[in-house]
Amino acid sequence: MADTGIVAHRNTERSNRTKSSCKFKWVPTSDTALKTAEERILRHVNFDYETRFVPLCGNRGRLWTAIFNPTNSTKTPFVFVHGFGSGLGLWALNVASLSQQRPFYAFDLLGFGRSSRPKIPKKEEVIEEMFVESIEAWRKEMKLDKMILVGHSFGGYLVSNYAMKYPDRIQHLILVDPWGFPETPSLIRKLGSLVIGRNGSLLQLLRAAGPYGPGLMKRSRRDIREKYIDLFDDNTVLNYIFHCNARKPSGERAFARLMLSLGKSVQPMIQRIHKVKKEVPITFIYGENTYPMINPGMGEMTKEIRQGCYVDVHIIKNASHQVYADQPEEFNNLMLQVCEDMA
Repeated sequence: MADTGIVAHRNTERSNRTKSSCKFKWVPTSDTALKTAEERILRHVNFDYETRFVPLCGNRGRLWTAIFNPTNSTKTPFVFVHGFGSGLGLWALNVASLSQQRPFYAFDLLGFGRSSRPKIPKKEEVIEEMFVESIEAWRKEMKLDKMILVGHSFGGYLVSNYAMKYPDRIQHLILVDPWGFPETPSLIRKLGSLVIGRNGSLLQLLRAAGPYGPGLMKRSRRDIREKYIDLFDDNTVLNYIFHCNARKPSGERAFARLMLSLGKSVQPMIQRIHKVKKEVPITFIYGENTYPMINPGMGEMTKEIRQGCYVDVHIIKNASHQVYADQPEEFNNLMLQVCEDMA
């Protein structure tokens, strides 16, 4: 293996050689391009970690997984679940700090990043079940008894669903700027389903731009580049995000089928959060300047709904939706504080 500057990195990914082709590809991406982009993201990690594909039982695909400081501690591990259009590489500003206290696991959700990209069912309930069962199958394969389960944005919505079905596997549920909580007025719900449809693909423009896609990403999301400027002074992060999203649409189609107009959920989580077992502690972390569709008031509303249960809400100032990247030091310290007394 070529030297990537990674200390004690063990990659158990199987090599899949494909026939080279000289045919022109409209969208300039591939599995190899995404792999290379992710390796550049992780190159700054100077401590032990390993990466591999984790197969899901029942021939349901596999989840690309990274484990940072896997033998560092016997404490309950962090398990981080990314949001829409993202991948495990975007936790780059968090792994060094958080993995010093306990193992840090992250994986690409089904349909995103380097994980399998299955055909997406049409019914919302079936889509949610698909994600929940993939997380549970992953947990079993990783042999984790308990998790500090952390979900950002769409990932927060999915781990909330997971918590309803598998509460005994969660030591603490941490929802970082979670998507899908607010309710939508009935009229807007009807209009939204007509306008958006159920088969939309939210990143079609990126793929339609073909060879101009990388340039489009660089021009439209300079803000994301700035968040990671302390690690990368070039377009490393934007290149990674492009290759995460320029490939076969799968996870984004699932998201589109779960979403109404104005970015709201078809089945708002605020109507269901009471179903999470009362013994499961929940912490919300919001960015002060997050998107209106996220609505930090959902954390306080959850407190009212789950009276007598542990629910805590934190707002990080000068942070937007990507709160973990906008203010990484404050976010990391808060995470360590929340989990300080946990085994």
